[in-house]
Amino acid sequence: MNEQNSPKILVLGVGNILLKDEGVGVKTVEKLRAEYSFSANVELMDGGTLGMALMEPIMEFDRLIVVDAVVNGGEPGTLYRLAGVEMGKSVAFKNSMHQTDLLETLATCKVLGNCPDAVVIGMEPKEFDPWGTELTPPCQARLEDICQAVLQEITDQGGEYRPITQ
Repeated sequence: MNEQNSPKILVLGVGNILLKDEGVGVKTVEKLRAEYSFSANVELMDGGTLGMALMEPIMEFDRLIVVDAVVNGGEPGTLYRLAGVEMGKSVAFKNSMHQTDLLETLATCKVLGNCPDAVVIGMEPKEFDPWGTELTPPCQARLEDICQAVLQEITDQGGEYRPITQ
């Protein structure tokens, strides 16, 4: 693959890891980082709950894959791929003080001149209250599946990966 002509892809895990299933995006990126290596055009980032603070790094990329908890009324652990107007269902990409969400951040990027093509790979949470650092059993059981969905999205967007051999 000619890396110079490949789109720059940012995989951004968002959410609060202290609120159980809301941290699924961050936990997915951590698992991917530990188990795979990626082509030079792919970067993985723990976005936490930074909201608008992520605007500058987002604008450096051609493609954006956000991994997030998505409340869509499905069974806990259900996986979603959201693009376009469906991205409004993404719940976790928030700065707790300013309530800035993904759509506002991307709209600001567009106004400033570079908004990457974006997709959300999400999972229906079971619980994000009370506090807790572990995913609930239905979400933990689907962690490998959401990783595979993100890897497929990376491939579809022009990136490459390979398992890290221990």
